[in-house]
Amino acid sequence: MADENKRLSNGDGRADGTTGIVEVSPKPQKGLSSKLIDLLEKLIVKLMYDSSQPQHYLSGNFAPTPNETPPTTDLPVKGHLPECLNGEFVRVGPNPKFAPVAAYHWSVMIHGMRIKDGKATYVSRYVRTSRLKQEEFFGAAKFMKVGDLKGLFGLLMVNIQMLRAKAKVLDLSYGNGTANTALIYHHGKLLALQEADKPYVLKVLEDGDLQTLGMLDYDKRLAHSFTAHPKVDPVTGEMFTFGYSHLPPYITYRVISKDGFMHDPVPITIPEPIMMHDFAITENYAIFLDLPLHFRPKEMVKEKKLIFSFDASKKARFGVLPRYAKDELLIRWFELPNCFIFHNANAWEEGDEVVLITCRLENPDLDMVNGEVKEKLENFTNELYEMRFNMKNGLASQKKLSASAVDFPRVNEYYTGRKQRYVYGTILDSIAKVKGIVKFDLHAEPEAGKEKIEVGGNVQGLFDLGPGRFGSEAIFVPRETGTTSEEDDGYLIFFVHDENTGKSSVNVIDAKTMSADPVAVVELPHRVPYGFHAFFVTEEQLQEQAI
Repeated sequence: MADENKRLSNGDGRADGTTGIVEVSPKPQKGLSSKLIDLLEKLIVKLMYDSSQPQHYLSGNFAPTPNETPPTTDLPVKGHLPECLNGEFVRVGPNPKFAPVAAYHWSVMIHGMRIKDGKATYVSRYVRTSRLKQEEFFGAAKFMKVGDLKGLFGLLMVNIQMLRAKAKVLDLSYGNGTANTALIYHHGKLLALQEADKPYVLKVLEDGDLQTLGMLDYDKRLAHSFTAHPKVDPVTGEMFTFGYSHLPPYITYRVISKDGFMHDPVPITIPEPIMMHDFAITENYAIFLDLPLHFRPKEMVKEKKLIFSFDASKKARFGVLPRYAKDELLIRWFELPNCFIFHNANAWEEGDEVVLITCRLENPDLDMVNGEVKEKLENFTNELYEMRFNMKNGLASQKKLSASAVDFPRVNEYYTGRKQRYVYGTILDSIAKVKGIVKFDLHAEPEAGKEKIEVGGNVQGLFDLGPGRFGSEAIFVPRETGTTSEEDDGYLIFFVHDENTGKSSVNVIDAKTMSADPVAVVELPHRVPYGFHAFFVTEEQLQEQAI
């Protein structure tokens, strides 16, 4: 990162709430070079891009909303909002501000609902990334998109971006991420995350409004990308994270202390570069996923594939490393049948075994998330699994826990890294359209032969959103903090869109009973597009924000 970047810091070296936050002030340039590169890009797109292919994620309720929404108060509430929901419910999702040059463009908007004393306020704001600021400067999309990276066209679009950077049309000193994937709270800061970049720091104001403060680089100690799915240990307060790269070291593991200090990097050696979207922790270990979704630019060009290509001939490998290790010497690798994993639910230790609860996907096709997906899922097998890694004899095993298709698994996060009983997942109708919320009981056995998810066996409850109604990731909010009360005593909160009426809402349901009657439905002032991950910031966390 450029030396001239401004830092929001008290200057005395302490790891307080502002240390490590970089004010993002890119310096793009207009002029002849910019115009010439634009013309070259338009020519490439005209000659090589098939504009007739469907842009699924720019239509229907995937389509972006045109404007931000300042705090809108006193929303209609049907039912009641329990006191434990005092705080801010936030969800990220793609919302391109400018029309894409070719493939889909995933800029990010955060949708928030401030809940206080039974009343609700809605707000939506863009995360003020370097990428967004520069595209606002030009009034048009300028950055390469992941969806562009396919075939020879993809190679040319990479070179267009490199050309813009070399000509100083674009300023890449602050990265080019979108912060559009997930959110987490740590050390007094709400972070917006995307795995190709560093975190962006957000502040939640008292009225629920959302303010982007800058990029977090942990006082220049973070020099690599940062996963969208770090883990916070609820007991120690530490955060565990990693980054992946197409250059060695392909995986880098980090531990961040409770007071926000990022410890030295631990490189993890794997045979070739991969996409690693998630990982897991237990009380004593970190679990890394070396799964065969490889970064292969040569295949992208030769076989007209996306830049990440799944190799069905390779085994799935899982590395278990003591979580405070200073190097990788003690990592233990385990093999299981070929698969890919986007999201884990939780992990823990049980005797000699490390247990991982995860959503296992067979034969992933990234075109499903590239704007070419059909309205319904076909040949998409994403199922809840239990995987066990025996640290004594070196053997691994797995057990199927559900039918397809389930993803976005969540648990009571006071049990992160510890043995728990209940998992809440989303039932998928398409790659990003959720038709129901399911509750799994890990103490019960799954019913054999099931071809769809329905109540019985280990499926303790199912909340069906109904015809034409689709939701998003459901977040568990406990009625009481800690683990002294029953694990499932709390609520699930999530966004819902009704395609029949065009209206959106936030729903709250009872996580214990999974009753078909919502505890609360909050009507929103306009539709909210389908999105990615969500998070609940408690009232206590809002008040202790360190910035």
